[in-house]
Amino acid sequence: MIARILPLLALCALAGAVPASAQVSIEAEPVAQEDAEPGLSLDDGGLTGSVSDESEWQDLGIAITTFATDRDVPTQTNAGSTAALGRSLSQIIADNLRNNGLFKPSGPLGLPQPSFSEVQAPDYPVWNLRSTEMLVQGYVVANADGQLTVGCYLYDVALKQQLAKAGWIVAPSDWRRAAHKCSDLVYSRLSGESPFFDSRIAYIAETGPKDRRMKRLAIMDSDGANHRYITSGQATALTPRYSPDYKSLLYLSYLNGKPSIYVYDLDTNRQRLVTTSSNPTFAPRWSPDGKWILYSMAIAGNTDIYRVSSSGGASQRLTNTPGIDVGGSFSPDGSRIVFESDRSGSQQIYVMNADGSNQRRISFFGGRSATPEWSPRGDQIAFTHMAGNFRIAVMRPEGGGLRHLTDSWQDEAPTWSPNGRIIQFFRTERTSGKATIWQVDLTGRNERRLPTPVDASDPAWGPIRP
Repeated sequence: MIARILPLLALCALAGAVPASAQVSIEAEPVAQEDAEPGLSLDDGGLTGSVSDESEWQDLGIAITTFATDRDVPTQTNAGSTAALGRSLSQIIADNLRNNGLFKPSGPLGLPQPSFSEVQAPDYPVWNLRSTEMLVQGYVVANADGQLTVGCYLYDVALKQQLAKAGWIVAPSDWRRAAHKCSDLVYSRLSGESPFFDSRIAYIAETGPKDRRMKRLAIMDSDGANHRYITSGQATALTPRYSPDYKSLLYLSYLNGKPSIYVYDLDTNRQRLVTTSSNPTFAPRWSPDGKWILYSMAIAGNTDIYRVSSSGGASQRLTNTPGIDVGGSFSPDGSRIVFESDRSGSQQIYVMNADGSNQRRISFFGGRSATPEWSPRGDQIAFTHMAGNFRIAVMRPEGGGLRHLTDSWQDEAPTWSPNGRIIQFFRTERTSGKATIWQVDLTGRNERRLPTPVDASDPAWGPIRP
C-alpha cells in the first residue's frame, strides 16, 4: 500500500534516512491546497475546456525531466538503481500524459537533466529558451529501510511559480504508483478535472482454441503494467467489476458448469459466494454504495434483472416483461439503473428507478443498442451501437445526443475511467477473432491499445486507488 502523501518536501529533511515508521505525512509548515492528496480533485484555477475542444491543453508546452537523486544507489525495485529509477519514473509520467490524448509533453529524453538541488529551484531561463510553459521535476531517494521517497513538482515557467508539489513513501514493489500519483497531480492541476492514472483494470484473459477457450480473471495497472491472473482457468470467469472501495472484484464463474456470482477479496485472495443458480446468469454489477449487486437470470426462456444484497440472501426481481432484460448499471447517485431489453423487438437501452419502477426506453437511433454503462459523472451513458459494425457510442441519460467514438468492425462492452473522460472497451478482429483492449477519449480522436500478454475482453476500470 502506498503511504500517505508528504505535503511538504524539504530537501534537508529528506537527504538522510527515513525511518520505517515514517508512513504518515511529514509537515514542516501549514499545508497549502496544492499539497492536497492527488487522489482528490484539484479545482483551483486549472485550465478549463470541454471534451470537444482540447487545443489549449495540447498546445501547452510541458517538459518532464528525469527525476534526480541525491546519490545513485541500488534499490529493490525492478527498475535498477535510484538513477535508473528516476529515468523510469519520469518516462511513465510522460507516457501517461501523452497517451490520454489531452497533453503532448516533451521529455524526458533530450531535455536537460536537473541536479538534485535544482528540483526545488528550477533554472527558469533555460526553460524559457526552450519555450517551455509548464515544467515537471522530481526526485527519488532510497531510504535506510529499503523504501523510497519520491517527490513531484509542477512549475509555471513564465510566472516562475510552483503550482503543485507532493511526495510519497513507497515500498519498492509500489514504485510505479508514485509515477501514477505524480501524473494525477499534474493532470488535475492543469485540467481542473479529477485524475485517473492511479487505478487498475480488471479484464478477462482468453487463451486456447475457439471451441475450448480458457477465460481467466486478470488485473493490471491503468497503463497495462503489473499484470497478474486472479483465477486459474479451471472454471470460466466472466464480466468482472471492481467494488466501490477497491477491496474486491465481483465476477461470474461457471464452476462445474453452474453459474455463480463471487466476490474475490484482493487482500486475502479469498472469495465468497453471493448467489448461485442452475439457470443462466449474466452480468453482475455493484451499486455505488456496495450494498447491492445487480444481475440477470433466465427462467423458462424469459430473462429479467434481479438484485441481491452483496452479503448474499434472497434476490428481488426488478423487471418482469416478456423477452430479455440484461445488464444493469447504476447512476452515480444510485437512484436509477440503465439496462438493455428486447421488449420492443430489438435490443435497446432503457432506464428505470433503482426499485424497478418507471421503466422507459431511451435509445431511438436505429439498429440495436446494448451493454450500457453510466458515466461516473452522471452526464452520459456509454453503450455498444450495432448498426452494421459494432461501435462504442455515448448518449444523454434522458435519451438523444448520440455520438459515435469508434468506427471499427466490432467494438463492445464500454467501461469508464474513474473521472468519466476516457472509455475502455474490447475490439475483436474480423479475420482472426483476436480480442484486445482499447481506450478512447470523449472526443473520439485519441484511441490506443492497451498491452496484455494474451487476448483480452470485457475490461472493467476500477476507481482511484486509496
